[in-house]
Amino acid sequence: MREKPVLKPLGEQSIVVTGATSGVGLATARRAARAGARVFLIARGEGDLRALCEELQAQGARVAWAAADVADPEALKAAVDKCVRLFGGFDTWVNNAGVGMFGSIRETRLEDQRRLFETNYWGVVNGSLAAAEHLRTRPGGAAIINVGSILSDLPLPVQGVYAASKHAVKGFTNALRIELLREQAPVTVSLVKPGAIDTPYSRHARNLTGQAAHNPQPVYATHVVADTILYCATHPIREITVGGGGRVIASFYSALPGIAEPLLARFAPSLMRDRRSAYRPYDDGLYDPTEDGLDEEVHYPMVRNFSALAEVRKHPGITAGSLVALAVGAAAVLYLTQRSGPTRYQRIRTRIDPRGWVDTADLRDRFHDAVDAFRYRAEEAGERAGEFSRDAGHRASDAVHDARERADEMFRSARKGSRKALKKHGKTARRYADDAGTYARDHAREGGALLAVATIAAAVGAAVLESRRPDSHVRRIARF
Repeated sequence: MREKPVLKPLGEQSIVVTGATSGVGLATARRAARAGARVFLIARGEGDLRALCEELQAQGARVAWAAADVADPEALKAAVDKCVRLFGGFDTWVNNAGVGMFGSIRETRLEDQRRLFETNYWGVVNGSLAAAEHLRTRPGGAAIINVGSILSDLPLPVQGVYAASKHAVKGFTNALRIELLREQAPVTVSLVKPGAIDTPYSRHARNLTGQAAHNPQPVYATHVVADTILYCATHPIREITVGGGGRVIASFYSALPGIAEPLLARFAPSLMRDRRSAYRPYDDGLYDPTEDGLDEEVHYPMVRNFSALAEVRKHPGITAGSLVALAVGAAAVLYLTQRSGPTRYQRIRTRIDPRGWVDTADLRDRFHDAVDAFRYRAEEAGERAGEFSRDAGHRASDAVHDARERADEMFRSARKGSRKALKKHGKTARRYADDAGTYARDHAREGGALLAVATIAAAVGAAVLESRRPDSHVRRIARF
């Protein structure tokens, strides 16, 4: 069972870049050196290679170079030997070198078409075979990254020969990947397919149209492609597209070719025409290197510095999670906006509202019932207290009346015996009775009926006890 290749961090790698002095290759070399990788540069122009090497070495990078035409397999083998001698080998090989051509297929000479294929297709083949021979026995993991084009999925008029070469690159890359898998070699093979990029491509391309040409919008910055290439150097990715505009058109062509082809035939040539630049028919790099300086970009009027499509491909987990979240949100919106949607929304809102967890109306009714019951019982208790107070008052009045009658009777009996004793002790008894009655009436008005009765009983008991004493004044009165 083939083990999954383990790619090193970028700062620990040695990286070979072909076509390193212009466009995407130049941006890739600079960013790899900035990340701490050892960079080996390959291109045809010796002057530009030397200038780039000095520039990167001045920044503290470890850089070497070899002047070689990727169409020459022997020159590439010599470059590989030099890289192994200087850096001890390499971990990533980037096949980026390529040339362009504007013109119809019928009007393009066969030798020009063959020359374009020598660079664009056979250059990739030569570089991939040389890299695979070195990397298949290298311990750990390594990567071969081929820079193709979105035109490998979308043929365009005016760039038919170039599109054909990129179709060939795509087929070769996929076949090489399968063969290395079959051999269980620890090598990943990635295909990077840029859309329209802000590079000197149109300036270096052979132009047979009679008019200046450029890439149609949307155009992306070179560093967007360079970052994607270096991402593939540390992450095994099979195929990745940079630029959503080209991907949309390619998908449209794949789904509806019968509709897409007439539209491309009508509008593609005019979209690629550059009306702001002068026509230069043979100032190109098809046969000879264009040593016109180290240019990554030519500064289109509008350049995009971010490719959402490439980022989606780099981070499939985050993309899948985001899509699931969007799908759930869309389903929730659809669910809540149907005919019964407002009812569902209100039901859900009621369930999650804490105020709905307690039935406030029922609680309010219960409170009112309790208040009413308490008020009723309080009124009932007041009525009972009033009745008890009135009954106690009646009893106290009766007791006072009885006490007065008994006192009067005692006074009448005493009057028979002695008027003097009656006068002396009768006043005392009447005073006692009046005090008892007044005391009873006062307490009866305050609701203290029981206390008044007890007082009267105590007075009568005291009189009885007084009568039982041998020296009692009551006995003396009775004797008289």
